[in-house]
Amino acid sequence: MERELALELVRVTELAALASAPWMGRGDKNSADGAATSAMRAMFDSVSIRGIVVIGEGEMDEAPMLYIGEEVGSLNGPEVDVAVDPLEGTEIVAKGLNNAMSVIAVAGKGQLLHAPDMYMEKLACGPALAGKLSITDPIDVTLRKAADALNKKVSDLTVMILDRTRHETTIKVLRKVGVRIKFLSDGDVAGAMAPAFPEAGIDLYVGSGGAPEGVLAAAALKCLGGELQARLMPADGNEYKRCVQMGIEDPYRVLTMEDMIGDGDVYFAATGVTPGEFLGGVQYFPDERAETHSIVMRAKTKTIRFVRSLHYLPNKPFLNGHS
Repeated sequence: MERELALELVRVTELAALASAPWMGRGDKNSADGAATSAMRAMFDSVSIRGIVVIGEGEMDEAPMLYIGEEVGSLNGPEVDVAVDPLEGTEIVAKGLNNAMSVIAVAGKGQLLHAPDMYMEKLACGPALAGKLSITDPIDVTLRKAADALNKKVSDLTVMILDRTRHETTIKVLRKVGVRIKFLSDGDVAGAMAPAFPEAGIDLYVGSGGAPEGVLAAAALKCLGGELQARLMPADGNEYKRCVQMGIEDPYRVLTMEDMIGDGDVYFAATGVTPGEFLGGVQYFPDERAETHSIVMRAKTKTIRFVRSLHYLPNKPFLNGHS
């Protein structure tokens, strides 16, 4: 894949973030998501790839654009798999909370797991713990292993988890062993990425979240040198069959990074919509200008770029209200 692709992708996430940011706190997650999706789809036409969406807004009959199987890009360039979440954290934006992002991952054709839309159990860590933990261990064993590897007391660990009733049992164990807990209201991709950023102060990300978001997070963590282990959680027979139909013969087996994103090169780009652990949100200035904060990474080179951009909104024809 071409090295210039990284900066082409960040232009796509920037536009999606700019399109959704005006909806912050307005209680309308569908409009925020729709604005991000329309902007992202329009901007994709300028990207030099022949891409197929393998993780997107849903099946063809569920989503008008960025649906699974849709061709994206200028159709000149390498054949690639594309995973997108135009607005990761629709509820976050609607409520004016932190950690909403626009996200894209791109890998060679056939590399990205066609993750079904269901829950996935996840264990994410940064480079210092990569290869040293197992999702099959009980959580208290995982915490002991992590503390030993980091030369910390268990009580000095900070664990991030989504604030959900389904995590009650795990949260009880975390509290019993005495770790510090940082709760997320939403924003599963940002949560899984957080342990790879020292400034975030997070050692581990645990719990369950969306499977498509797991693949996006795995792409990011490959670029960052971290690790995500996962297991799908089909809720019933229909979801089990769906996994098998999508090529996952044993839906309950542990999924490694290679299972989710292959062993080739991967690009990842994200732009903050609202402020988060490692990205600032969209900020507005006088004279119809707005600032975005993005991260764009490539697994092959392990290059991590933080991109701060100032945009003149009248020159962004795809933005609602600014065309």
